[in-house]
Amino acid sequence: MVAVAFTAQRISLLITRRSALGLLAASAILPQRALAHVAPPRNEIRDSLAKRFTDLGTSGTFVGYKVEDYLVVASDKERSGEGKLPASTFKVANSLIALETGVVTDPDKDVFPWDGVTRPIEAWNKDHTLRSAIAVSAVPVYQEIARRIGQERMQKYVDEFDYGNRDIGGGIDQFWLTGNLRIDPVEQVDFVDRLRRRALPVSKRSQDLVADILPVTKVGDSVIRVKSGLLGAERGEPSLGWMVGWAEKGEAHTVFALNMDCKEPRLVGERMPLTQACLAEIGAI
Repeated sequence: MVAVAFTAQRISLLITRRSALGLLAASAILPQRALAHVAPPRNEIRDSLAKRFTDLGTSGTFVGYKVEDYLVVASDKERSGEGKLPASTFKVANSLIALETGVVTDPDKDVFPWDGVTRPIEAWNKDHTLRSAIAVSAVPVYQEIARRIGQERMQKYVDEFDYGNRDIGGGIDQFWLTGNLRIDPVEQVDFVDRLRRRALPVSKRSQDLVADILPVTKVGDSVIRVKSGLLGAERGEPSLGWMVGWAEKGEAHTVFALNMDCKEPRLVGERMPLTQACLAEIGAI
């Protein structure tokens, strides 16, 4: 285990959010030490985390923010700062925007009818609500949601969320899949942490609902709220996999982001086991 400083711009994101949003206003949900002094979280690189990717025969990165310890742990200091297409992890932001704009009013009652096009992922070939769509990561549903939101409103919220590079060029229903949007793992952690704290610039209701519909995995006495992403999933040509979310173990919270190359079919199913292994290693679950 070697302590190494991350790039100042990247690692300062987490504390910058607290300063910008107002430490006093958020004092009930922030670590007390965050109120004592405004300084970047402690951080370290663990080579043993990086080895987990190489042992699988692939490349990837993991970043975990242990909230109560005010500690960021990562597998590397290079790929953790490289922006990549978010794929279906953008469904978290897309869901928030849908609810905030009224494109979706109720995640359990508003129905998006299947368009009749048969796609490689069978679970997509049916009617969906927002809750069922995020559970199976139904790309066509979220493409329709994005079209209903429209370019102007989508750009407004992506800017307000300070989501990655904020570039939604490449098509209103493609920008997170094949377009210009890029986000790195540290930025993913920052965004998800703001959702966890209900600190995003949208209503608490929208944030509560999105946190509630996130898929949940239970591991022992821990709960992991997570959204997956897989580039090329809709074409049956996977290339890059994501897992982002947060783990709850008692009163302790760890926000995380993992991405890995998934150029072989066997690697697609390794995303969650690897995420759990990384979380276990840093004591998050």
